[in-house]
Amino acid sequence: MISYEYPFNERIRTLLRLEDLLKKSAHFRGSDNPFHHHVALLSLFETIEVAGRADLKIDLAQELERQRQILMSFRDNPDISENALSDALREIEQASTNLLSMAGKFGQHLRENEWLMGIRSRAAIPGGACEFDLPSYHYWLNSDAEIRRRDLENWIKPLAPIEEALFIVLRLLRSSGHEEAQVARAGTFLMNLSGSSAQMIRLRVARAEVAVPEISANRYALNIRFVLPETSRPRPIERDLPFELTFCGL
Repeated sequence: MISYEYPFNERIRTLLRLEDLLKKSAHFRGSDNPFHHHVALLSLFETIEVAGRADLKIDLAQELERQRQILMSFRDNPDISENALSDALREIEQASTNLLSMAGKFGQHLRENEWLMGIRSRAAIPGGACEFDLPSYHYWLNSDAEIRRRDLENWIKPLAPIEEALFIVLRLLRSSGHEEAQVARAGTFLMNLSGSSAQMIRLRVARAEVAVPEISANRYALNIRFVLPETSRPRPIERDLPFELTFCGL
């Protein structure tokens, strides 16, 4: 199955973008290849750019506290495992403590590094990070892989509380819904949501289905149109197509 997620508001959209960038950075910095480390650094620059547009620390702290209060209400419930509940509460409380202990603006330690900001400004120009533009960066990319990886880890480490809290919130969001089987008649699916409290939908399509969903949604209506994944001009699918749909909301 291939999963597609569509956020209903800007806050969840920002969290999903940050998750994607943080995962890419983690993947590429684990390599020895200097080109991969270049991509890891660019992903880190994009991360602070996206996060700088929102009061991320406060939003995540408030959401963690709200989830903690919800979990606390399950205390002494015979249908809930006390050990599992205690583990979940401990994880949230630790993440919240780490988050609130962060000082300064998100990514401030990177913005104060003139060398990194010089690379960031040049990298924003197509082809601007060539060796003749940034000889010191070229030297770094040709240094030992372990040195580069250590530097990357040091630059990402101060962001760890944000990453930890973000992954917890998104995990809770994804696990909040119940998957339902649906069918797009003649390739189209429409649903009236009547002011739904959902914050995101998850849609899963079988890999054998040669189809891509084009999604338009908000709290009041959901419109899904399946098209053929062609690289020139996508054409609509005109047959019935089964898929799985989940409404997620914290």
